Amino acid sequence: METVKGFRDIEDCSKRIAIRNIIENIFQLYNFIPVETPILEYEEFVKGNNQNDEAVSDIFKLKDRGDRELALRYEFTFQLKRLALNKKLPYRRYQIGSVFRDEPIKENRWRQFTQCDVDIIGSTIKDEAEILKITSEILKKLGIKFVININNRKLLNEILEDLNISEENKAQVIREIDKMDKFSEKEIEENLKKFNAEKLLSIFKKPESYFKKYRSYEEILQLKKACSVFKVRINFVPFLARGLSYYNGSVFEIKTDSKEMKETITAGGSYLVNGIQSTGISFGLDRLEVLAKMPIKNKKTLIISLGQDKKSIELSDKLRNKNIPCTIMYNKASKALEYANSYQIPFVIFIGDEEVKKKKFKLKNMASGKEKMVGEKELLKILRINE
Repeated sequence: METVKGFRDIEDCSKRIAIRNIIENIFQLYNFIPVETPILEYEEFVKGNNQNDEAVSDIFKLKDRGDRELALRYEFTFQLKRLALNKKLPYRRYQIGSVFRDEPIKENRWRQFTQCDVDIIGSTIKDEAEILKITSEILKKLGIKFVININNRKLLNEILEDLNISEENKAQVIREIDKMDKFSEKEIEENLKKFNAEKLLSIFKKPESYFKKYRSYEEILQLKKACSVFKVRINFVPFLARGLSYYNGSVFEIKTDSKEMKETITAGGSYLVNGIQSTGISFGLDRLEVLAKMPIKNKKTLIISLGQDKKSIELSDKLRNKNIPCTIMYNKASKALEYANSYQIPFVIFIGDEEVKKKKFKLKNMASGKEKMVGEKELLKILRINE
């Protein structure tokens, strides 16, 4: 049976769980509160005030038996309007879960994907730097090479005002700018000509010192200074826009120089929640899974009970108490070994009459095929070495 287009079964989530644990541990080290929110919301709430955003236009819509218009969440940020009400500031929360987009399928993009979001409601530029510090820590732990690109929407707006771009055209111009790493310069130029904004391309090629003439560049300098204290390197990209219209200050986009992925691996920025300045970033677990170079530790064992069920269960309790996962199979050794190979279980332990008499266990290394008799202490030592 096929899955719905854009959805998939993930048959072994071991790597995903390991990545998620790293992300979650770091979020918690920075004192963020874990939350869960509904997958399903009223359509109007999901759309919010950003109905022209591409991501909002891609929401999954449906109706319940009461004929109410509903939608699947396309991200977590809009739900902060409800969560942050009457909270003592700063309110620091993180959330990990599935989000949904009814959009064309692309490489490294699914219609259901997992986001790992961290946000601060009631934030300062120093909090933005801390968010980028968290980002740096996570990507380093995952063994991913990365570059943190930053810009500021206030600066972009100031540049547009300087070019006399009308208020009604600003949003569309910013959407075109956001495509600069996806389309050729000629295509972008043709699109910008429709709004008399083609001069932007020559401005974006100027050295960073040129942008000091804009008042809003001061926020870029403040973020750079705060990031230097956190020992985080950032790269100013004057055309970085981020597609979502709710960003009102700093925007972040993290790329990798790996040939495995040209898409953005994580992104975020600053915005208002209930009129309160806030900041955050979102990690796409699916893309991180492709790029992460971390080794996955396989500590699994299989105990084969050859008429010694009580001893096998006793040993399984001891192994699990030492954080060593194990399964027991009974009597049929050949089928149990096939099972271990099928599920890539690295160690098999035999417990039969001979093992009980000698007060030892027969341990088989499935990779080498070697077997040896070991006592309980040596067994635990071998298995814990392989943690």
